[in-house]
Amino acid sequence: MTAFAFSTVAHIVSEPGAASRLGEIVRERFPSSRRALVVTDAGFLRTGLAEMPCLDLKRQGFTVSVFSGVVADPPEDVVMAAVHFARANDADLVIGLGGGSSMDVAKLVAVLAASEQPLAAIYGIGKVEGSRLPLVQVPTTAGTGSEVTNIAIVTTGATTKMGVVSPQLYADLAVLDAALTLGLPPMVTAATGIDAMVHAIEAYTSRHKKNPLSDTLARQALELLSRNLIAACENGSRLEVRQAMLLGACLAGQAFSNAPVAAVHALAYPVGGIFHVAHGLSNSLVLPHVLRFNAPAAAPLYAELAAIAVPHASGSAEARTEALIAAMQQTARMTGIQTTLQQVGITDNDLDRLADDAMLQTRLLGNNPREMTREDARAIYAAAL
Repeated sequence: MTAFAFSTVAHIVSEPGAASRLGEIVRERFPSSRRALVVTDAGFLRTGLAEMPCLDLKRQGFTVSVFSGVVADPPEDVVMAAVHFARANDADLVIGLGGGSSMDVAKLVAVLAASEQPLAAIYGIGKVEGSRLPLVQVPTTAGTGSEVTNIAIVTTGATTKMGVVSPQLYADLAVLDAALTLGLPPMVTAATGIDAMVHAIEAYTSRHKKNPLSDTLARQALELLSRNLIAACENGSRLEVRQAMLLGACLAGQAFSNAPVAAVHALAYPVGGIFHVAHGLSNSLVLPHVLRFNAPAAAPLYAELAAIAVPHASGSAEARTEALIAAMQQTARMTGIQTTLQQVGITDNDLDRLADDAMLQTRLLGNNPREMTREDARAIYAAAL
């Protein structure tokens, strides 16, 4: 058996309603902390769903400061504004409350608030020095899995992004409460849910770090997500369905944090960066075409996943791979999200630029089960048009 290492968040609470007693949960874990900084976005703040967790934090003796300036694909100035806000309020504990962007900013605040390292110095793998503030993550979407990953993505230019990957970015505590996701619109539920499914599929076929623990998590994640995504889109008020989605996204996050994602994400990033398409939707748009490209190298593994997502699939590994691809396409159609690049404003004239940008994602492409050239990437984008 191949040697491997596996890391994840030390403590996870999965419980509908847990956010209403967030102060109690956090106080038990961090008895000496006093000044909590909640990192979120203005849209989530307007829902009123942050009030109960903040109130319970205050009940438990925390002074609570709220930074609500997070935006999608957070740029460097937003990250640094949050860091300065944390310093100004002398925060000694950071809580990410929101989607992937809020949780990514919370990670960076936790490592930078008490550090002299500049943000630019920690881009890359393993560049964070020293310790960080205690970090709690509370997701409000079932998609990114950021609550259990050691990765944060920052927008560094008009269309460019950089990643920070370091063990210090693993939270101390993740709290999964589906009550915080009940208000998600069907389109957001669909895009974030498919994003989580991509995490599971790519972790299961990752070339370098696939291992028995990540495999187990990816399979369980795909089962939870494929069984519940349509139901969550059709009737978003079903708490048990939402909790299953949230747990599935978390398990997928644990899987891909250890067995990293590959070409689906590499090709999705330029779609999001250049055309400002939401990350989950960008993944969904290229997913079936990347799977078909990878099939010559990954069909046996895709067939194993098809047994979970499409239990009635039969025949050869190639036939079951096609069944998996068809199921992912059908899922996207049933949820009503866009299914072609043309629907998000991309034309044939954009394909060369997309292919050029995709080939810059060397960290991700190196994990892909099949080697991909620029010509391959362009052909995949053309198929997705």
